Amino acid sequence: MTIYASNWDTLLSWAFENSGEQVGHHPLPLAHTLLDKAYEHCQHITSYYSRTFYMAASLLPLPKRRAVYALYAMCRITDDIVDHAEAADSDPLATLEDWYQRLSHQKATINHPVIAAWADTRVRFAIPAAYVRQLVDGVAMDTEYSRYQSFADLAKYAYGVASTVGLMAMHIVGYEDAAAIPYAVKLGVALQLTNILRDIGEDLRNGRVYLPQDELEAYGLSEHDLHQGIVTDQWREFMRFQIERNRELYAESLPGVRYLNSDGRFAIAAAAELYQAILTDIETHDYDVFTRRSSVSTSKKLAMLPGIWWRSYRGVYSSK
Repeated sequence: MTIYASNWDTLLSWAFENSGEQVGHHPLPLAHTLLDKAYEHCQHITSYYSRTFYMAASLLPLPKRRAVYALYAMCRITDDIVDHAEAADSDPLATLEDWYQRLSHQKATINHPVIAAWADTRVRFAIPAAYVRQLVDGVAMDTEYSRYQSFADLAKYAYGVASTVGLMAMHIVGYEDAAAIPYAVKLGVALQLTNILRDIGEDLRNGRVYLPQDELEAYGLSEHDLHQGIVTDQWREFMRFQIERNRELYAESLPGVRYLNSDGRFAIAAAAELYQAILTDIETHDYDVFTRRSSVSTSKKLAMLPGIWWRSYRGVYSSK
């Protein structure tokens, strides 16, 4: 079952048109001790908010590992600007734009450790600034949309908030040529869909439904059914379809690992496979995403790592 969004070519064009942007390699005017503290702050944010992302990043060499922590922390704060806007009693779009301008500034500042670490990371790894713009625009969609009519609409959102992150991570890890780009885009969409399926209950409570409306209707489901929170046969069939498509996206993205630098393949494969395991947990608990948040234990993740290492370095991911 090969599944593409109808706007897949558009998503790829967004990724390719920005991939060649040149970023100057200028040393940043920060003392090493201050920069180290900035990166440590980003590491703390990553370890606190995402154990899976943190574990995968730990498999990278130290310079790339620190850069991935900075990437995660930057994305975390970007996302929180919208998620916490109501509590902060602020205009999320204005705050987002101010944050983007600070992130895009060519000089780091010691006044914000995440900005300092990100500025250093962006320069060191020549990360195109346009991907940050796309990320911010993707996050901003949450201020305008709380429903998506089709999978194509949802894929556009997933590109903005997740594929952009994968493309930036690809620059940190290192890659052979532009052939890696479509795989990074697809992996980002796959990871975001897993987030969506895991967080259905939480999103409902926040007034959001990140499930294609036309597909809910095709399976005879309404938002009223979702708010009831009852696992019915219709819900099981709907979730089986969603998970099958999500797994297909992972399967089609993982062959791209071969285009990455050898010291980063294990980490990216681990991020994909460890996250994909959430889908199995959803199935194990009979598709109940209303009363529980699916997760994978640390011990199970550790048990998975040897197999992931073998597949990533032996190149056994089948080409799709």
